[in-house]
Amino acid sequence: MRLRAPVVLPCDPACSVLRDAVVDVSPAGRLGYVGPAADAPASEDPVRTLSGIVLPGLINTHAHSAMTVLRGMGGDLPLLRWLQEVVWPAEAKLTPADIEAGMLLGSVEMLRGGITTSVEQYFQTDHLVRALSTTGQRALLGPAIVDTPGHNWRAQLDEVSARIDVDGRFCGRDGRVELGYGPHSAYTLPPEALTLVGEAARAREALVLIHVAESAEEDAAQRAEYGSVPRMLHEVGLYGGRVLAAHSIHLSDADIAEFARAGVGVAHCPGSNAKLTSGIARVRDMRAAGVRVGLGTDGPASNDDLDLWEEMRLAALLARLSTMDSTALTASDVLLMATRGGAEAVGRTDIGALEEGRWADLVHVAVDDPAFAAGLDVPDEQLLANLVWAAGARLVQDVWVGGEQVVADREPTTVDRTKVQEAAGAVNRRLRG
Repeated sequence: MRLRAPVVLPCDPACSVLRDAVVDVSPAGRLGYVGPAADAPASEDPVRTLSGIVLPGLINTHAHSAMTVLRGMGGDLPLLRWLQEVVWPAEAKLTPADIEAGMLLGSVEMLRGGITTSVEQYFQTDHLVRALSTTGQRALLGPAIVDTPGHNWRAQLDEVSARIDVDGRFCGRDGRVELGYGPHSAYTLPPEALTLVGEAARAREALVLIHVAESAEEDAAQRAEYGSVPRMLHEVGLYGGRVLAAHSIHLSDADIAEFARAGVGVAHCPGSNAKLTSGIARVRDMRAAGVRVGLGTDGPASNDDLDLWEEMRLAALLARLSTMDSTALTASDVLLMATRGGAEAVGRTDIGALEEGRWADLVHVAVDDPAFAAGLDVPDEQLLANLVWAAGARLVQDVWVGGEQVVADREPTTVDRTKVQEAAGAVNRRLRG
């Protein structure tokens, strides 16, 4: 297949804008030539001409998307009260089928917004993988490891390791789901657990995804003993492999330097951070120190949507406001954070950009909208500004994952969206009743 569009954004480090360009997709779902149509090699593949902008699929670096069934519950509480009084009691009532219904709806919502890869941390791995395989979305899945009532962290850790050892890291539809480890946080696990998670993940080259310094109160005991959570994670041996730290709001200069030294990626979740009054992460300082930063939505019960376009805008707005610098994050900066930067943060080189050999995870953005009233024949900087600041998820028209079209004309191709919404809504009603 060859796609031809008036604008293609490969999301290379320079955030180039290609005019009248083509994107070739191999039968294996990988990218071939990406560049100007005038320079494209001869091809007998069918050509599909698109009217808008083609860019890589977005990467949501932190989510608990099955929580769509909890959306709207406890929405005016701060983080710790929200968890302790609303979320954890509600989660105790969820069945495996409930979690699959929630993940189905979350995946549909993300795909319709151009998110082709999501980093997920939740329970009931088999049901999450089945939901993701149904929709065709790509994911990095860290089954939750937590030491709270009703959960045995050692059994959870052993289950993940055994699953990877027997079946491999990649599973689900066409191997689109990569398994990793999801230790919740330093304040819900003993140091021994974090040590063993780090050892297990490094032995299997798997990703570790963990909440770090999300609120000022949560890690008080750990900070008192170790100085900071990033320092604690160093001392207990979690680093050394692929580590993704979600939120990472309350960091010192030394913490940021520790992340940079250890190669830790950060999932920046500005919407959730703001809604739960957790704080504003020091994104500009992290990026300046060489920390790889991607964007995440967090869960749909703490945000409450799964819209990475909104996170782009919020990331730039909050960075500018907190530093009083209008150049703190630009339109191209946040677009790259939502694509290439997300891939770098999770240690993947096969997604996040339109480059030969990467997976053909593609998004077609329509431009028949007031956001593009001036058309596409504008300076590159203005085009990127219109895309990031004025457009949004509503303009995502078509989506491909591995060359397979999973959204066509705004609707998923593999499931009935109405039925998916109804099933998740029924779970929410039962929980509230």
